[in-house]
Amino acid sequence: MGEASYPYRVHRCSKCPGDTQYYCESCPRNMCPQCKENHLTDLKTIDHNVLTYRDKVNHIPRHPSKVYRMYCEPCQVPACGYCQNHKKHSMKNVKTAYKNKRKQHERTIHTIRSEALFIRPVLLTGIKTDLKTCETKFSLYQSRLLTKALKLKDLIDYLLYDLLNNVFCDFDFKHRCLKQKIEMGKHIVRLHRYVLRYEYSTIRPLQFLSFIKKARLLYKHLAVHTSKFSMTKSLNKEDVVKLLSGIQITEREKRDLRNECLLKLMPTPDFHQSLTLTGGRCCNHISWLTSNKVWISDTQYRLSLTNTQGVDLHKIEDLYHDEESYSDFYGAHTVTHESELIYLDMSCNINKLSKDMKTIITFIKNTDSTWIPLSLHWSPSTRDLLVGMYRKEPLTGKVSRYNQNGQLTQVIQNDNTGLLLYTLPNYITENNNGDIVVSNFDYYPSWSGAVVVTDRGGRYRFSYTGHPPEIGLEPWGVCTDALSHILVCDKGTATVQMLDRDGQFLSHLLRRPPGIFTPCSLSYDRSTHRLWVGSHNNNKVVVFRYIDRQNVLTDSIESPREISTTEIEAAQQGNENLFKMAVSPKSIHFFQTKDVDCCYHISCVTPNRVWVSDHRGNLVLLTATNVVLHRMENLLCRRSNRGFGLHTVNSEGELIYVDISFNINKLLTDMTTITRSIERRDSTWKPLCVYSSPHTGDLLVALYRENTNTGKVNRYNMSGHLTQTIQHDNIGLELYSGPRFITENNNGDVVVSDFDYMCGAVVVTERGGKHRFSYKDLAHRSGQKSMMPSPFALYRTGSGINPFGICTDALSHILVCDARTNTVHMLDKNGQFLSLLLDLNISTPRCLGYDFNTHRLWVGSDLKSIVYVNKCIDKYTGRLV
Repeated sequence: MGEASYPYRVHRCSKCPGDTQYYCESCPRNMCPQCKENHLTDLKTIDHNVLTYRDKVNHIPRHPSKVYRMYCEPCQVPACGYCQNHKKHSMKNVKTAYKNKRKQHERTIHTIRSEALFIRPVLLTGIKTDLKTCETKFSLYQSRLLTKALKLKDLIDYLLYDLLNNVFCDFDFKHRCLKQKIEMGKHIVRLHRYVLRYEYSTIRPLQFLSFIKKARLLYKHLAVHTSKFSMTKSLNKEDVVKLLSGIQITEREKRDLRNECLLKLMPTPDFHQSLTLTGGRCCNHISWLTSNKVWISDTQYRLSLTNTQGVDLHKIEDLYHDEESYSDFYGAHTVTHESELIYLDMSCNINKLSKDMKTIITFIKNTDSTWIPLSLHWSPSTRDLLVGMYRKEPLTGKVSRYNQNGQLTQVIQNDNTGLLLYTLPNYITENNNGDIVVSNFDYYPSWSGAVVVTDRGGRYRFSYTGHPPEIGLEPWGVCTDALSHILVCDKGTATVQMLDRDGQFLSHLLRRPPGIFTPCSLSYDRSTHRLWVGSHNNNKVVVFRYIDRQNVLTDSIESPREISTTEIEAAQQGNENLFKMAVSPKSIHFFQTKDVDCCYHISCVTPNRVWVSDHRGNLVLLTATNVVLHRMENLLCRRSNRGFGLHTVNSEGELIYVDISFNINKLLTDMTTITRSIERRDSTWKPLCVYSSPHTGDLLVALYRENTNTGKVNRYNMSGHLTQTIQHDNIGLELYSGPRFITENNNGDVVVSDFDYMCGAVVVTERGGKHRFSYKDLAHRSGQKSMMPSPFALYRTGSGINPFGICTDALSHILVCDARTNTVHMLDKNGQFLSLLLDLNISTPRCLGYDFNTHRLWVGSDLKSIVYVNKCIDKYTGRLV
């Protein structure tokens, strides 16, 4: 008979054609051994649970005729029901026993797979290098030992010669010192043996070092017989001891690797996940517990243990807060190396919550009411507790160190010259080199602060006051990472700044991150190298990863996938051939508007007519010669620190505006008929700015929801039907926080002037809603200082922008008013900064309007309601089109 062929289905690896031997429960996916090793060493998947494929299918190995269904606990082996040797023993189901064993050793298995296997090739390389180095050094030491052995032999020979010929030559040993002669002979034999051992030690030096400690016995016995004489000047005991003690034995240490050899910085932070906290409006402080559990406190002074799904697992209600305190943001809790929570209670006592969440004990009782603890940090290296404290009168701070028994061991309060180091140590942490890093805030005189760093002994090292220093720093949360970088949240710039261990500024790690906008708390996970970032203005916590592992497994690490990016080109490319930028903006004229208090928004109707609105909701139609053609009072929704672009003009010359009830109306060209375009149906969302697209005829509406402090953009067609909603970026985080103005570029990009309490950005998405870029930081504006009056200027300093009016021109440039520098900034369509329009001579530009017919830029000021008409684009002369 011929052999029959049957098709067999073989499980293959999900990444390569290899055979499946492992299975990842977290992904899920099948893996071969090589892909499994890469999967567990990659920081993206380091915390995944990988099993053997046998565990997935619950396969039990078979006896020749039976199945191993039971497990003998005394013998620690699986057994079947017919095994006579184990019937009298305690038996358990083999599946249950296997799960218990695996759960018992799960942490060890994970550590071996994710850490030991990754470090192994680096350690082997270092060991091979050290072996070569040791061979070279030992050969040098061996030659020195031979030289010293010869010197010692010569000294001993001389000693024997001196003893026999000079010391004992006059004695009659036969009759008077027979006993002493015998003992001296024994000592001579010992000397010969020492010489032989010393010579032999050049080959085996460690054995010589083990008995050389007994060398004093030799001197003791020699002293008995040589008490009647002294050594000559050419030979003394100190020289011999010095010669023999030149070799030192160091203690054996465990081989370890520096993180700089294993880790590296990523070009840009990689988003990992986000979670929404239940209740609360912001995240004051984060204490990392495990890779999927963190302790989080909010502004309601609630402390909860939260998992990565945002579910509260445990709550503590008596977290410290002071209604008269200078700050609501401080790190009032930390986690020990044994996963115990340490926190401040309402009585300013430092409590400890056990790992099982059942027992609370008072770790340190507050006995001095003049000092109030603010921040805590448990040192993983010394097992000490660092406590940041402050005193109200006079307002000063200090850092105290307590040991594991709660005893005070150190106080850090003054620098090397005796000056005070701290005012309000709101957050505290420790670096890898033992430095104590404090986020210190000072309300007087500049409402700013610094990151103050001292070494472990309390000696002052440096203070970081911002980048550049004249901008200042308003520090919130602070932490350190595995590469000894210092990360700090800056309230003034709404950024997370990265410093090296010596206080040198490296970069803005996060600038107004989507979904957070204003980061205020940090926590670093040293097992997965992920950064947990808490938000000030909403209940979001976002996890980023900016550190990756070095490619030490070069033969197995996959090459990164190339991502091709395409850009939608503008349909009106001919404009670049028709127009050019003027050398400098040409001011045509300016005038003070009538019947309006200030200029908050400008909508161009014709080359000589514009609609201008103020903060009282008034709206007037002006000519270029400052003649009022039409006026409507209390028509628009009132200012609420948010929307300003409350009106627009469509291609028919009709006015579209947001009324006081947040409905969107249309005023026809006859200036008398008002129709309802879009009625407000959702009371949680408020329309704040509108723009009518001249290309598609669609109406773009930016809305704001106050309870979540987020925004979105809706697109309506000419019939008033909703066709699109833009709210999240490519990874699902919120794009907008407080949209003020909205416009559209020639290539269809939706451009929004978005502002939050502490920061702002120009957020640009393509026509389909995909996030393209956000323009946030203005490092090139050095020398430009805010012209706003105090104290409002105190909240608007630092890097970043405070965006107001926005528009685009015929060359697809993006123009935006910045209230921090009181200038108009010009960007290209891809968000690259081009120039500052500093020749406008406007003290406080707040709104813009661009006339595509005459290419004139209308700029409104909120002081004295002045409107400037400028020309920024000229035509090419003598060019054929």
